[in-house]
Order: sequence, then structure tokens, then C-alpha cells
Amino acid sequence: MSVITFQRKHGKSESDARAAAENMALQLKKEFDLEYVWDGEVMQFKRPGVSGELTLDKQNVILTIRLGLFLSALRPRIEREVHRFLDENFQA
Repeated sequence: MSVITFQRKHGKSESDARAAAENMALQLKKEFDLEYVWDGEVMQFKRPGVSGELTLDKQNVILTIRLGLFLSALRPRIEREVHRFLDENFQA
């Protein structure tokens, strides 16, 4: 199993950060069939071969992704896509 962690300052209000995270999750659900649920300020997500959580606080977004064996080979591509999603949804 491969674990990837991203942390970024977001510079948004709590409600705007939550809306950005929700937008990001909806895009991921549409593109990759990713299921997610919110538990307070933590979004937990999963699909076969991938799981993780996105945590919001007043200043930061922290994203942890666990890749299964088969998807570990795609780690560089997944990292690029995550950076793109974070740039689009959480620019400070």
C-alpha cells in the first residue's frame, strides 16, 4: 500500500472551504466513481483500490490517500491530478 499526503493553506472561510471540498468530491465521484461521506470537517472517501480522507481546518486542507497495490503504479499520475484539483479548488 502506498500513502500520499498533501497539505495546503486554503485562505478561505470555513463554509467556502467546505464548498470547495464538496465540489472537488463531486468531480472525483463523476470521474472516478469515488464514494464519500462527511464526518464533521473530515471527508472520508473510497473506491476499490483507493481510500483516504480530506480534513479541513480554518487555514489548511490536508488530504491523505491510500493506494492499493494495483494503483500504486499510477502514483505519479495521481499526484499530478491531486495537485491540479487542489490548485483549482483551494488556491489561497
